[in-house]
Amino acid sequence: MSGFDGFNTDFFQTSYSIEEQAQPYGYGGRPYNKHYGGYEYPQQAGFVPPDMMQQQQPYTGQIYQPTQGYTPASAQSFYGSNFEDEPPLLEELGINFDHIWQKTLTVLHPLKVADGTIMNETDLAGPMVFCLAFGATLLLAGKIQFGYVYGISAIGCLGMFCLLNLMSMTGVSFGCVASVLGYCLLPMILLSSFAVLFSLQGTLGIILTAGIIGWCSFSASKIFISALAMEGQQLLVAYPCALLYGVFALISVF
Repeated sequence: MSGFDGFNTDFFQTSYSIEEQAQPYGYGGRPYNKHYGGYEYPQQAGFVPPDMMQQQQPYTGQIYQPTQGYTPASAQSFYGSNFEDEPPLLEELGINFDHIWQKTLTVLHPLKVADGTIMNETDLAGPMVFCLAFGATLLLAGKIQFGYVYGISAIGCLGMFCLLNLMSMTGVSFGCVASVLGYCLLPMILLSSFAVLFSLQGTLGIILTAGIIGWCSFSASKIFISALAMEGQQLLVAYPCALLYGVFALISVF
């Protein structure tokens, strides 16, 4: 045991001193000044943003009435324009009642000169109403033919679209073709309305049906000629239009 005590004594006898250990350094490159008794660490010298060094302004407002430090922007300045200067909703959707009325008068008056600038617009509001009206009059006559009406209309518009693009130099859009053919369906609504009250399978009915087909095809060809600048080709355009409206006439008669 005495040898062991001597070993421990020799082991703890060293020249190592705690004051000689490496002094720690902070992030700023300066040594810490530690006071072990009170755990006081001085503030390190480093980069402090200038806005943090500014003295805070005291609160001068009243209770429940905070100061207006931020004023929200108005809706006018946010959107950049006034709501009063925006166009109406119907105009944004492409629905112009004045143009619809002018196109309707052009169809009802076959001898009236068509305005090419108005007729060249893609307006499907009027044609949809006329197709629904045509199907409704057929329904009053006991004929549920809505599927045939829309199916034949789609096939006829596609055929006329291909034909007019081959015949005209400027070309035409599918929406314009559907718009013109839909507006010119208006006389066919009159024929189906007569079919509700009278039978069209007699001689008078055949004459009336032929007149309605000529009316529709003449109005459609007149509008196509004025919109596409196809002078001298009205009969060539009126013939396929007459075939299309002849199918609608057969649905109304039979």
